[in-house]
Amino acid sequence: MLTIDGLTVRLGGRPILERASAAIPHGARVGLIGRNGAGKSTLMKALIGEIEPDDGTIGKPSKARLGYIAQEAPSGDVTPEEVVLAADTERAALLEEAETCTDPHRLGDVHERLLAIDAYSAPARAAKILSGLGFDEAMQRQPLDSFSGGWKMRVALGALLFSQPDILLLDEPSNHLDLEATLWLENFLKSYPATLLVISHERDLLNKVVDHILHLQGGQLTLYSGGYDAFEKQRAERAAQLAAAKANQDAQRARLADYVARNSARASTAKQAQSRAKMLAKMQPIAALMEDPSLSFDFPSPEELRSPMITLDSAAVGYAEDKPVLRRLGLRIDADDRIALLGRNGNGKTTLARLIAGQLAPQEGAMNASGKLKVGYFTQYQVEELSSDATPLELMTRAMEGKPPAAVRGQLGRFGFSGNRATALVETLSGGERARLALALITRDAPHLLILDEPTNHLDVDAREALIQALNAYAGAVILISHDRHMVELTADRLVLVDGGTAKPYDGSMEDYIDFVLGRNQPKSDAAAKPAKAANANSAKSRAQARFLRSELAKAEKVMAKLQAECTEIDRAMYEPANAVRHLADMAMSDLLVQRAKVADKLAAAEAAWLDLGEQLETTEAG
Repeated sequence: MLTIDGLTVRLGGRPILERASAAIPHGARVGLIGRNGAGKSTLMKALIGEIEPDDGTIGKPSKARLGYIAQEAPSGDVTPEEVVLAADTERAALLEEAETCTDPHRLGDVHERLLAIDAYSAPARAAKILSGLGFDEAMQRQPLDSFSGGWKMRVALGALLFSQPDILLLDEPSNHLDLEATLWLENFLKSYPATLLVISHERDLLNKVVDHILHLQGGQLTLYSGGYDAFEKQRAERAAQLAAAKANQDAQRARLADYVARNSARASTAKQAQSRAKMLAKMQPIAALMEDPSLSFDFPSPEELRSPMITLDSAAVGYAEDKPVLRRLGLRIDADDRIALLGRNGNGKTTLARLIAGQLAPQEGAMNASGKLKVGYFTQYQVEELSSDATPLELMTRAMEGKPPAAVRGQLGRFGFSGNRATALVETLSGGERARLALALITRDAPHLLILDEPTNHLDVDAREALIQALNAYAGAVILISHDRHMVELTADRLVLVDGGTAKPYDGSMEDYIDFVLGRNQPKSDAAAKPAKAANANSAKSRAQARFLRSELAKAEKVMAKLQAECTEIDRAMYEPANAVRHLADMAMSDLLVQRAKVADKLAAAEAAWLDLGEQLETTEAG
């Protein structure tokens, strides 16, 4: 068992953990979650001994091996295969000893131990892990220094997984992975044979892999049973209980304060009043679970633009004089499109995004775009390149040169930067706040098209949900590259697969794509690899119909989410006009009521269609 008892950690005089305690059962798979800046990585560093606690203890079995990825990625002339194999230090030491040992008895013991730890199958196991993380056979034998930092971190992750520590600690392991590698990692961790503690904001991973949630909030730890959905339900119940307890306590405080005020001056009741005043002073306030008011994404609505906004006609794109990365591109982007680009890292998703954003010109064919088109393009580089010694207000003022201060403040306020947060130095902002600031900057001109390349890497689970809601309420088009399939499933209406040097529509659902990826990453038996020539034609037709219905069901759910978001925005305009989007805030109440009724009718129709599709799918799968 891994125990955390009364742990206190202060950084720069500020308490990060305050007498935090938890007991993690042996063999548990635990998801460590909390808002950005809550102290999750600090706790990890305390567990591995990188940070000395100010108070409290950490206990673990005496011989347990702790595994954690170092901050510095491996480098040099060694290959990924060599790095991963070297992670099993016992195997490496025994093989070296076997080469030099002259004592036949000792040599026998060495070979016996090598057999016991399955040392001779190690190269195959290492290759399987690296393949799952995206390294083909040739890449596994290239020197590390030929790879980017993100790929080097994949090697470090592969080495850690290969070493199979007794307690595996992972801090946002999917940040450097594409969707395909994320799916493989999730599948790998499902069957991890020892204790796992993973910091993750991936809702799907937290639901499919972990069996406990360790929630870090306000310096305290609370352990919940089950995955993330179970945690959310328990947290909601706990919030309701706390709210009720707080209401009762507030009433009691009010009664005590009233008694003290009325009776302190009277000699006959002064003693009782003094007693109640002490009781009031000792009463610890119950903190209600409040939503973070700075958690805000509100994309400005663009002017209407006729479809298609962009068309690609037999286009090819690449870099400088190099041969094209992608060819034969035929794509149409309409004003209300929601497109997710699928495919492994290195296949050209970002290259296609840069072509659509106008950062690359087509090398062949043509790209036609509306002359009035405005594009907002988000990448991780923008987050990393924000001036650390500037404030959000200064950066937005430069970006919106010539615009009145109220407009600058208004754009910052859409993304939660009001009051003191607008004048805080960027270097003091969390990763999630920097991502929100970058999104605020790229949408300052109300773009017609948003291109988001891995927008969730620095966002916690709650922030990701807020971003999904904002994207569904956004009136423009969206092109999304993300390894967060929960976000893809809830925002994208169209899937485009970038593979084999081109990009083509993917007709299946995300569920179909996940099955395809996992099937490709898992070993197949000879029987499974053979075409199912004897398959029943009716059965094949039923499966195709079920896939179609699942796809239509997913589309219906997105329509419902979008309409619900519209209802919420209209309600906000009616009851909180100061916080409403501009085009709704300017509408009269009577017009808002008419608009609300129209959207509600559409929502009711969408819900009816969704229910009908669900019944059809149930009938198809049952038959």
